[in-house]
Amino acid sequence: MASLVFEPCAAFEALRPDATPAQIAYANYLRGQAQPQDIALLPAPQRALAQSAGSGAADPLSRLVAAGVLLQTGQASPAVITQAIDTASAQGWRRPLLAWLGVQARRAELGGDAAEAARLRRRIAITQGSAADAPKALP
Repeated sequence: MASLVFEPCAAFEALRPDATPAQIAYANYLRGQAQPQDIALLPAPQRALAQSAGSGAADPLSRLVAAGVLLQTGQASPAVITQAIDTASAQGWRRPLLAWLGVQARRAELGGDAAEAARLRRRIAITQGSAADAPKALP
């Protein structure tokens, strides 16, 4: 979820009939399908974030997971996306950083902000380690 992989976990789904209520609640949370009664069964960091709609000073991984849940459910604001990028960047987590930069770049493109989209694509290229292939900034 932190890297924006939204496909259901086939391994968990095979074990779902034997899962505990807390495990099922967490799986539902990750899919953006948590019910109010599930929140009490979540691990403490996710419970706090679920109750506050993803905001708060949680550990970095929990923050990214909550941002992913918000994005999956269509509730991620631009501030949530920026916070996810900043969190992944500060931790040096390349895969989530690339995923979140991609989201921000697509939003810039859809919003018609070509300059911002190009800036983000350059940052993506640098993060991927292909700075030589990144488009050059105009003088």
